[in-house]
Amino acid sequence: MTAFSRRALLKASAAAPLAGVWVSAAGAAGSRLTDEVDPFIGTSGTGHVTPGATVPFGMVFPAPDNADRGWSYSAGYQYRDRRILGFSNTHQSGAGIPELGDVLLMPRSGTAWTAATTDFSAAKSREAARPGWYRARLARHGVTVELTAAAKVALHRYRFDRAGRVQVIVDLQHGLNYVEAPSVLSADVRPRDDGLQGTLHRRNWVDRQVSFVVQFSRPVLRRQTLPARAGEQAPRLLLDFDLGAGQVLEARVALSTVDEAGAEGNLATVAGQSFDAVRLAADDAWQTLLGRVQVEADARTRRLFYSALYRTLQHPSDIADADGRVRGPRGEILQAPGGVYYSTLSLWDTFRASHPLFTLIVPERVPGFVNTLLAHHRQMGWLPLWASWGRETYCMIGNPALPVIADALVKGFDAGGAIDAHAALAAMVETSTRERPDAPEWAQRGWTLLDRHGYLPFDLQKGESVSMTAELGYGDAAVAVVAERLGQPEVAARFRQRSQSWLQLFDDETRTLRGKDSAGRWRTPFDPVAATSPLKNPGDYTEANAWQYTATPALHDAAAFRDRLGGAAALEAWLDRFFSLPVPNPDKHLGQEALIGQYAHGNEPSHHITWLYAWTASPEKGQRLRETIARRFYGSGPDGLVGNDDVGQMSAWLVFAMLGFYPAEPFSGRYVVGQPMLPSARLRLAGGQSLQITGRGAVPTLNGQPLPGRQVSHAALLSGGRLHHG
Repeated sequence: MTAFSRRALLKASAAAPLAGVWVSAAGAAGSRLTDEVDPFIGTSGTGHVTPGATVPFGMVFPAPDNADRGWSYSAGYQYRDRRILGFSNTHQSGAGIPELGDVLLMPRSGTAWTAATTDFSAAKSREAARPGWYRARLARHGVTVELTAAAKVALHRYRFDRAGRVQVIVDLQHGLNYVEAPSVLSADVRPRDDGLQGTLHRRNWVDRQVSFVVQFSRPVLRRQTLPARAGEQAPRLLLDFDLGAGQVLEARVALSTVDEAGAEGNLATVAGQSFDAVRLAADDAWQTLLGRVQVEADARTRRLFYSALYRTLQHPSDIADADGRVRGPRGEILQAPGGVYYSTLSLWDTFRASHPLFTLIVPERVPGFVNTLLAHHRQMGWLPLWASWGRETYCMIGNPALPVIADALVKGFDAGGAIDAHAALAAMVETSTRERPDAPEWAQRGWTLLDRHGYLPFDLQKGESVSMTAELGYGDAAVAVVAERLGQPEVAARFRQRSQSWLQLFDDETRTLRGKDSAGRWRTPFDPVAATSPLKNPGDYTEANAWQYTATPALHDAAAFRDRLGGAAALEAWLDRFFSLPVPNPDKHLGQEALIGQYAHGNEPSHHITWLYAWTASPEKGQRLRETIARRFYGSGPDGLVGNDDVGQMSAWLVFAMLGFYPAEPFSGRYVVGQPMLPSARLRLAGGQSLQITGRGAVPTLNGQPLPGRQVSHAALLSGGRLHHG
């Protein structure tokens, strides 16, 4: 960034109107890709996105909270909710269950608050955001709040309407709650001249420890502990400050999974850096990553593309302290491999497109992702399912870490010892065979039923029997792929055979995967369009119905799925019916959202299915459907996501679809090629290579050579050149 544009960025941030997306003076001509991003897309409805400030894969994520519980407030925020409770410092953007929301701060001009005050919230007058920065005007409180972030520290800046005395409430009881009961079990909080520090033990979606330091730019003049409300274990502190002739107060919040010394060490990473310097560094970090994909398109399309890419690169979150320590899944402290340890791992969602996209856009991060999974395994005994703040949630089904590891190894990310491939295979095998007696009752505990019956019988498996059988199949196939690569054919054969368990549940009458009991009898009565979920209308499927789960085996063997249906023509007929058969009485809580026939784009089991037309004689049908999906279910306003972003998976799908290729078989090392939705794009790849994507025709070539089966290998793309669609 030139000196002029950096000054313009600072000047524009102070002067820009507080409405919608803030665009710098320097970006008026499109000179910065961060100007193309709208952080408010997906913040209204079921997208569950927060517009707060973060850096790529950052530990902290300061953002406004409108509420502290409820599915609609999984990220704490809904765009149309005018009330702001305050600004907490950890968030999971796009997740489906509320969690985090640590250390909430709320400022006010003057000294109107007392120990008798019960409502510290305020309506937002205006707000604005861009990558790494958020601002809200709270007229009732006489203050404008700005947020920014470094990798491990959240920064707040409060500009008050008047000089003199001001107040800040620090609410340590606050959190984003999945359960109704207060989530803090214990608190140890101590004052500092410049703020406070302490440690909280919380139990909500996960049982976790969070240590923190809150440091203000002015000394605390007076502090009061507010009366505790029913069940509260952590204090709410009312702090007074005297700004003298000044009108600005800043706060820095550092957190740690380990201890207060870890939080202090994290705080030291921004010592001597001003709020504006940190904000500019955050903007530069986003500019660098967004700049790895250059696209040509109209303004709206660019906004959709770069906003989606931005959301994809927010998580997973590196929660290791600056000294490399982190608290692992069983609460024991470990040294993070390579100094990084990632959480907010929504693997059941993100193995499908997000992690394959990372191998192209941020390849330097991929070994760290995989080594985190292996470190989790070493402490836990099996690879993670869904990790939050480093702890296992046991959320969702299958073994979704396995395809992430297999994808990285197939693409060669173990080169030079960056990943221990043999240790990875051992972890994959153990995860796929070891009993889990201490797992919750509702989670997977063992393998006896699958090994005995060759599928999970619905009369012995407590719910989700068909979905679990199908999803365990891609995990087994991932083990087989890695075993084959490492020259272990017996292991490969064992898991390749088990990956075919879905064949036991394929019902020729309905052409779907159907529940079967331990005696081999089909579930009767059976309605293949009736959706089930363990939390609502329990049955054989996970947030889906029989039609939506039948194509799951194609994730690891699309050709076998095609052949079981009867060949390419039969697959095309199946897909045609799938995309035309309506869903009666759709329920978003059962995954029936963003529908085209049986296709539910609002939930991940459907995400690869349009691409299966590539295994038929009519790939153009899939292309037309993807264009419809992009048009109907992605928009440029706050309601621009129909369905949970699922920590970036929905956004990664759009990025791939707009570029014109997709990892339909995520750990095959190949992509299915369709047609781009952009006039042109250029990817900056590892090793200094560049891939130019041109044309929008139906016949793809790479460097002038046709692509058999409309597929291209990851290695071929990394060689660079021109992917043309004539």
